[in-house]
Amino acid sequence: MKNLVILGSTGSIGKSTLEVVDNHPGSFKIIALTAHSNAELLIQQYNKYKPDYICITDAKKAVLLKDSLKNESVKILIGEDELLDLTSISSVDMVVNAIVGSAGLRASLQTIKNNKDLALANKESLVAGGPLFASLIEKHQCKILPIDSEHSAIWQALRAGEANEVKKIIITASGGPFRTFSKEQLESVTLADALNHPTWNMGRKITIDSATLANKGLEVIEAVNLFHVSIDKVGVVVHPQSIIHSLVEYIDSSMIAQLSNPDMKLPISYALFWPQRVESSFGELNLAELGQMTFEKPDYEKFPALKIAFEVALAGGTAPAVFNAANEEAVDAFINGEIGFNIITDIIKNCVDNLEVISKPDLDDILSLDQKARTYAQQMIGKVIC
Repeated sequence: MKNLVILGSTGSIGKSTLEVVDNHPGSFKIIALTAHSNAELLIQQYNKYKPDYICITDAKKAVLLKDSLKNESVKILIGEDELLDLTSISSVDMVVNAIVGSAGLRASLQTIKNNKDLALANKESLVAGGPLFASLIEKHQCKILPIDSEHSAIWQALRAGEANEVKKIIITASGGPFRTFSKEQLESVTLADALNHPTWNMGRKITIDSATLANKGLEVIEAVNLFHVSIDKVGVVVHPQSIIHSLVEYIDSSMIAQLSNPDMKLPISYALFWPQRVESSFGELNLAELGQMTFEKPDYEKFPALKIAFEVALAGGTAPAVFNAANEEAVDAFINGEIGFNIITDIIKNCVDNLEVISKPDLDDILSLDQKARTYAQQMIGKVIC
């Protein structure tokens, strides 16, 4: 039995992780569950799984937890610092980081420092903190197990050859809800339009990122840091059906791909049970019923966030952290109705173009540039509102 901590258990990935746990009774014990602000769902999850610990990072919601669970023996933790303590529990085998955004960076780093395997859905950790991870992994001899469908697919395809045999990593993109829109049409899209993803059911932030293709840009940067390849060995192809989740091209020109119906529970299951595969119907695919698959080049002019991501991946250092922070602030402003859809990428570009790049940063450098990017982005948003 594997002992799990699930960070962000009330979000989309966290809930899917618990579905995988439910599907394999006796395989996992839940040691801790955490949420940012959804105390009501966290209470329901506690009542079902009875973890030893629960944590909520929004202190305003702690009273509800304590009142609702006052007769329970559970240890209730509050705030990000106490959340980090969960990664040091001696009985824990694996930490699932399903926190949304750069808030997950410290949790990922602390998990590795505590010699725990990290099942990682929080791509922002590897985007912003990429320069810090390689040496930590080597020092602590633990594993990062990707939960992103694309990086799980790459991880599986890389088992077909040696590192020096890899010619190209090819990440697939659905193209999002606006794949066929003109640049003029993009100027008037609404939040409801952007949240209507054609193939995936995800949280609001990642769904908006998919609409701008910033999410694909984040995945490009993540692939560079996770698989230790140069940016010239990473490409993107648009595949609207979302059946091929990514490919690896080898030096003999063969391509190895992973296929399934879009279901996040499949890559989650692969990470939780690694190195074994287990019987499951998640993502089950009938090729005859599928009929056909199509592919096309991404439109970098219509979706410039993807082009910017390649540029910051090449720049390295703190540039990806700036890209990520600016995107988070811009997406939040779009969700709140403060800016239009196309302004998201304008804000990212301005932050990337105008903030310094520290080539060999430590954590303080990364956090500093993250905050500078947020401040700069908020100033731009304020000008748009005015």
